[in-house]
Amino acid sequence: MYTYDLLEKGCYYLIKEKEDAPIALIRIAVQTDQCLFIQRFDQPMSTAWKLKKDGLFDIIECLSDEAVRNWEQEYQDSQDAYYEGDDEE
Repeated sequence: MYTYDLLEKGCYYLIKEKEDAPIALIRIAVQTDQCLFIQRFDQPMSTAWKLKKDGLFDIIECLSDEAVRNWEQEYQDSQDAYYEGDDEE
């Protein structure tokens, strides 16, 4: 079992909080002495404070800068496709 204390500020991670949980993409936005403020890229996107000692089932990987750029491009493209149909003329 891992803890949030292993994660670094500014990095994106693929994690599983529990054994039967789906894989989640998170980013560590803020780090304090005892806590981390994380952004979760679920649908919808959410944020939360976690204690550094809170457990994680698995830290699958820390995404490389290239992987983050590729994901951001795909994420933006999917958001644009979602909102394109909302324009009524």
